[in-house]
Amino acid sequence: MAEAERIIGTPDTPDDDHQQTAAAGAAVGARAAGASGEAGTDDATGRQTARKPGRGRRIAVLFSVAAFAYALDLISKMLVVARLEGRAPIRVVGDLLELHVIRNPGAAFSFGAAFTVIFSLIAAIVIVVIIRLARKLYSFPWAIALGLLLGGALGNLTDRIFRAPGVFEGAVVDFIAPKGFAVFNLADSAIVCGGILIVVLSFYGLDPDGTVHKD
Repeated sequence: MAEAERIIGTPDTPDDDHQQTAAAGAAVGARAAGASGEAGTDDATGRQTARKPGRGRRIAVLFSVAAFAYALDLISKMLVVARLEGRAPIRVVGDLLELHVIRNPGAAFSFGAAFTVIFSLIAAIVIVVIIRLARKLYSFPWAIALGLLLGGALGNLTDRIFRAPGVFEGAVVDFIAPKGFAVFNLADSAIVCGGILIVVLSFYGLDPDGTVHKD
């Protein structure tokens, strides 16, 4: 008899059946939440138990793009100031493109030279807004666009803060001079490219949180 009970096993009590069913249901719910990317809620504590995946990777892309754009702008300005400032323009592509170092107190492409402080404050506000927006970021294209804007804004703001004549009044170093066009720098290019990408993403209805809307 003892051997038969050992082989067959002791049947579960009703309480054990209820606990096992609840545990299985919780496991299935957790797997479903993880698979769908939806946030789940713990019935006992009311706390969020699962989060939409991918935001961390998108934020990493944003700051990686921003760091690359910022570093490229900073290094290029250091080089041209050290080697080209005060010298005659250097032709790169015949008469179509030259390297010509100037100090620009205005905004991108030498616009608004009389509003240096205002442009500095605008750049600082843009940086804060982008960093706050990163908390809701689930889109790779938006991460790239915002990263370009952030890197460009940081690049020019660094000039505003650390270059003469003073804090938030510093002149930005511009050196890329296409024929018949304003002189600009790599930070300006990053800002323009990021802005164009945002316009395209908005045109196609793609939001920073990864959703797509149709008007």
